[in-house]
Amino acid sequence: MAKASGVPGTGFNPVHDHDHCVADALSAAEQVCRKQGARLTSLRRRVLELVWQSHRPVGAYAVLDKLKQEHRAAAPPTVYRALDFLLEQGLVHRIQSLNAFVGCAHPDQVHRGFFLICKSCGDAIEVEDDGVDGAISRSAERFGFQVQARTIEAAGICPGCNAA
Repeated sequence: MAKASGVPGTGFNPVHDHDHCVADALSAAEQVCRKQGARLTSLRRRVLELVWQSHRPVGAYAVLDKLKQEHRAAAPPTVYRALDFLLEQGLVHRIQSLNAFVGCAHPDQVHRGFFLICKSCGDAIEVEDDGVDGAISRSAERFGFQVQARTIEAAGICPGCNAA
């Protein structure tokens, strides 16, 4: 059964308290890092906040532009190192087709989802579906293939944009 593990109330459902959403994401990040013995520095935390400013995937250079408004010395390697850390800790996901990042709503849970990305407004939600995950695993096993990474993305139009 498919379920959205992204955040209800994004472009796919306009009722949303985004401040609460960001606070929950930062709290979860602190817990995940503490549990994994990883250090969530103030810079890494700020990059995570910038990724979570919306539910639209954001590119590294867009993060850098925002960060430079606060820290003029910020440079691409700084942002890329922070994003790499956030990826390693499972706090963000990389949307391959957009070369962009989106916050993970459930970093404390092992999950393999896929993304629905609205081509009109740019919102993205992560969806978990055991059937999709199972189909990939069964196909890989049938061919003796070892899956090391998977990114599944579907582009389309969300209900809000479709109604407009």
